[in-house]
Amino acid sequence: MTDRAAHPTDAAAPLLLDATASGRPGSILADAERAEAAGVDRLVVAETAHNPFVQLARAADRTRSIELATGVAIAFARTPMTLAYEAWGLHEASGGRAVVGLGSQIKPHIERRFGMTWSQPAARMREYVHAVRAIWNSWQHGTRLAFRGDFYTHTLMTPVFSPEPVAAGLPRILLAGVGPLMTATAGAVADGFISHPFTTVPYLTEHVLPGVLAARAQAEAEGAAWTTAATATDRPFEVVGNVLAAIGRTGEELAANRTRVRERIAFYASTPAYRAVLERHGWGELQDQLHPLSVRGRWQEMGALIGDEVFDAFAVAGTPAEAAEEIHRRYAGTVTRLSVHSPDEADPSLSLDTLTALRRLEGRGN
Repeated sequence: MTDRAAHPTDAAAPLLLDATASGRPGSILADAERAEAAGVDRLVVAETAHNPFVQLARAADRTRSIELATGVAIAFARTPMTLAYEAWGLHEASGGRAVVGLGSQIKPHIERRFGMTWSQPAARMREYVHAVRAIWNSWQHGTRLAFRGDFYTHTLMTPVFSPEPVAAGLPRILLAGVGPLMTATAGAVADGFISHPFTTVPYLTEHVLPGVLAARAQAEAEGAAWTTAATATDRPFEVVGNVLAAIGRTGEELAANRTRVRERIAFYASTPAYRAVLERHGWGELQDQLHPLSVRGRWQEMGALIGDEVFDAFAVAGTPAEAAEEIHRRYAGTVTRLSVHSPDEADPSLSLDTLTALRRLEGRGN
């Protein structure tokens, strides 16, 4: 029996499906074309070794209808103005298909990799989203830019620096979060929430979504502009699920990918910020074993500590059809859309085949 959250996700609505791409310049065009041909709803590129906005803008030229999303772009690596221009450029280039997934990253990366300021991440993110929307509204509707906050100030915009309006309206903003402050921020100011791949359905439904959806309900009650009836009907609040999957067409391929997913689970489980997820299931001591090994880079030893019970809670495994059935059982009616995450070394067509099988289960494909 599937654990379900008490939230406004329409269980009868089809589960929307997102394909993830590496964003590597050499593969992004083929990835985008394959995803659109498969009938996937959205192509998602994370910000790792390449700028996702650049690669998605390239994908826009090779596609016609699929949505193009960052999943996620690092908000605090940019000012709101910088992010606003990058996202608007993608929105223009794609004819209004951009979706902006944002995440905070962690303090060492923001300060030591990007050389930017880190403080009060949840409060800063709340203001960041408001600032970006204020900038976009100045371009879309010609309103005077007069944003003044505790972290950001944007009060100058002249016609020569203002992009043209986009017929599709402002891009959607989705926020990723793990802790209670950031997840509540997603509900309060964003158009959707992106869950972390290192989660379980019980943890998501019991500890994460109640706070997200309570904050969203409060924003709606206060009449926040992005939750008004017309906007909400056209673009309802999204809950994006991310599931780790070990997929294989042969026993050998499946075994190899199970090992890789075990190592990914171990990597996440070694991170102190994610301990609460383990403790929900009584596995807090697992982190005490994993963290010292992670400091020494002993990844294979870490993976061996992930038993079948832990693996099955955090991931699915099987052929594309088998994985699709288990994903559907767990997540249909709990999230509004979903991404399947296979190991980086795995054949990317495995995830796409799993999404195709999910479309059939949803009655959306042959």
